[in-house]
Amino acid sequence: ASDVYKRQVKQGHCLNQNMNEQIVFTLQKMRRITMAFDRLIENIVKMQNPTVAGLDPKLDYVPESIKTKCFEKYGKTLEGAAAALFEFNKALIDALYDIVPAVKPQAAYYEMYGWQGVKALCDTIAYAKSKGMFVITDGKRNDIGTTMEAYATAHLGHTDVAGESIDAFGADALTVNGYLGTDGIKPLAKICDSDDKGIFVLVKTSNPSSGELQDMKLETNESVYEHMGKMCEGWGEDLMGKHGYSAVGAVVGATYPEQLGEMRAKLPHTFFLVPGYGAQGGGADDVKNAFDENGLGAIINSSRGIMCAWKKQGLTEDDFAVAARKEAERMRDEIVGCIGKIKLG
Repeated sequence: ASDVYKRQVKQGHCLNQNMNEQIVFTLQKMRRITMAFDRLIENIVKMQNPTVAGLDPKLDYVPESIKTKCFEKYGKTLEGAAAALFEFNKALIDALYDIVPAVKPQAAYYEMYGWQGVKALCDTIAYAKSKGMFVITDGKRNDIGTTMEAYATAHLGHTDVAGESIDAFGADALTVNGYLGTDGIKPLAKICDSDDKGIFVLVKTSNPSSGELQDMKLETNESVYEHMGKMCEGWGEDLMGKHGYSAVGAVVGATYPEQLGEMRAKLPHTFFLVPGYGAQGGGADDVKNAFDENGLGAIINSSRGIMCAWKKQGLTEDDFAVAARKEAERMRDEIVGCIGKIKLG
């Protein structure tokens, strides 16, 4: 009798364990309805605009009127420079937030102005999010273990301060370097899962010398960038959103349109961040292959082309925000003209 009882208890335990696992799976699936890239995709469809404005400011880009105002208050100091960058960014965000779904501040342009510049980055992220924009921090972070956990927590997660949970930077997504392998991606994937965030892993970058490493052939006869892309697909398998794309995206440059199309075909669940449009030479014809049949799957970046648009438009530097909006509209219309209406699948 005791053996029968033990078998029944064991069977009941297994049944309860299976039920608990199913409940956990269902809850995870429900929670993942709000994955970060789902929000980005929905904003892209709503605005019919698959572009992101890069906020990579230098003092040379900032109008004299803004610099003069900030230097009068703070002096020609790092604090004055950082204040000028933030004022410049705010004006750009105010001009773009209702037509462009996202911004991408490049961390290096803020770090060069010390902690004051880093504060300007933090303030820029917060201001863009307050306007409803999706924020991609372009930091290209790369490490393993607890150090990568620290990067992930800083840019995407919540920092614990004596029991209080606080956003350090609070971006929606972060660019990362995956060439340390899975050890460098696991901590990020954990944050993506728990906090509905996203990452963009460097796969085929837009710079001229990218082929020195990324185009090399492995023993399998696939290129390094192709293998990295496949790893992105694998890393994202458990982080799938409701629109068919995972939280693990890829950086694939517009300056290599053939490889861009190749990667789109081979990475059906990987959302692309595409640099290289505009100032780096890429155009709408070069980026069209980044998109799927619904016009989804990618977001195209332009930085200098938008920030410094007033120069090409023959306007004064004080009209930089007006010019930025015009360029953003032109870029949107050119790309959508190539890919057609963007719709949810």
